[in-house]
Amino acid sequence: MTKHLLYLHGFNSSSQSEKAILTKQYIHDKNIDVIFHCPQMSSSPLAAIAQCEAILASEPNEQWVLMGSSLGGYFATYLAEKYGYSAVLINPAVKPFELLHDYIGEQKNPYTGETYDVTEQHMHELHDLYHKKISINRYMMMVQTGDEVLDYRQAVEKYQGNRLIVQTNGDHSFVDYQKMLPEIMVFLSLQ
Repeated sequence: MTKHLLYLHGFNSSSQSEKAILTKQYIHDKNIDVIFHCPQMSSSPLAAIAQCEAILASEPNEQWVLMGSSLGGYFATYLAEKYGYSAVLINPAVKPFELLHDYIGEQKNPYTGETYDVTEQHMHELHDLYHKKISINRYMMMVQTGDEVLDYRQAVEKYQGNRLIVQTNGDHSFVDYQKMLPEIMVFLSLQ
């Protein structure tokens, strides 16, 4: 059975984010037997989930694991709960339908140059993907207390009963992320 890793980037990020590139490079350098997927996700939450589900459905009999950063962590949680997959979450958004209200209007992705609108409908879509209660022992959740975008305490509270890594200081990008890759791969049973 082939193993697949689906990495989901965050809001206004890209499939070429630093963490995605570092993850892909680590897999290559360590010759880890896993197929890495990192799509450029739609700005529409439901379309982004549909993209992910199409990728998962492309290899339905294979072993899948998930990773997600920020909003990608929120999407990874939805997919992990729906399909029973393990997931690693990096500074995950817990309630993006509250946080992203401030971004309603025109946005420009600094990585792709795409201009798009964040709408009230997107907030409803995000809310529809919310899982109030989550499984235990399914997630490895990593946060840094210096995250300037998200309140790390919300994630610590939500993911109780899972593998929690709380590092002092840092920021939303998760400083020294590459040092966590060996532990991430072990958690996902890839190494």
